[in-house]
Amino acid sequence: MAQPLTTAQYGQLLTHLIMELFRERGQAVSAPTMASDKDPEKLWPVFRALVNTREPAPASPEFLAEQDKLLTSMIAADGIVPVDRTVPVPGNPRLRVWQGDIVDMEADGIVNAANSELLGCWVPGHNCIDNAIHTFAGVQLRLKCAEIMQAQGFREPVGLAKVTPGYNLPARYVIHTVGPQIAEGARPTADDRAKLKSCYRSCLDAALAHDMKSIVFCGISTGVFGFPAKEAARIAIGEVTRWLDEHPDTDLTVVFDTYEDSDWDIYTKLLKMNRGFV
Repeated sequence: MAQPLTTAQYGQLLTHLIMELFRERGQAVSAPTMASDKDPEKLWPVFRALVNTREPAPASPEFLAEQDKLLTSMIAADGIVPVDRTVPVPGNPRLRVWQGDIVDMEADGIVNAANSELLGCWVPGHNCIDNAIHTFAGVQLRLKCAEIMQAQGFREPVGLAKVTPGYNLPARYVIHTVGPQIAEGARPTADDRAKLKSCYRSCLDAALAHDMKSIVFCGISTGVFGFPAKEAARIAIGEVTRWLDEHPDTDLTVVFDTYEDSDWDIYTKLLKMNRGFV
C-alpha cells in the first residue's frame, strides 16, 4: 500500500509534474516560490487538466515515478475498497452492490464507460467515469488504449469490450466498453437495448477470458450517454444474472457500483434488498 504523503509532499510532486507537462508542450513555467502557490487543492485541477488533454505518448521514467507515487497515495488516502466490503445480494452470493467511486475499488476488473475513440475523456476535469479512470490510472492508460486502437485501425464498435492494465488503480484491469448513446429527449430503441445487453455480456466474457474473479460494473450508457437509469439497471441486472446462470462453474463475483443516491436506490429496489439489510 502506498505511504501517505504530507501536504508539502503533495504540493512538491504536483509542482514537478505540472512543470514537466508544460515542458512537454514547449511552455516554460517557473516553479512556485510562495507556500500558497504550492497548495495541492489549487495545483490538482491544473495537473488533471494537463493530463486530460495530453496526447498519448511515452513519458519519462522520472515523470512516471512521481505520477505513480502521487496517484497511488491519493487513492490510498481516499480509502481502497475490496470486494468483500461491498454488500451481498441476498439469495445470490455472486452479486453485490456498492455506492462509491469506482477508482477506489480493489477488484480484478472495473468497467469503464468509454467513448468510441477509447482514449478517455479530453474535457479537463470532466465529472465522468472515463475521465476519472484515465486520470487516476495515469498517462500510461491513454497510451495503451492508443496502441490498441492503432492496431485495430477503426473506432471501437458499440457493445464490445477491450481490456487494459489498471496501472495505478487498485483494480488489476480496466474493461472498456462503448455503450449506446441516446439522443436528448428520445427513448431507447430495441437496437439500443440489444447493444447495452451486449456491453454487459462482452465485459463478462472478457473477465472470463482473463481469469478474473471479480468485476465491478458502472452504469454503462447512463449519465451523458442518456440511457434512462432505471431501464439501464434492469438490463444490467438481467444480463449479468443470465450470464452467471449460463456459467454456473465460473468463480466470478459481480459488483454493481453506484455513485448517485438515486442509482443506489434503483439497484437495491430492483434486487429486492431490504433497506435494513443494506
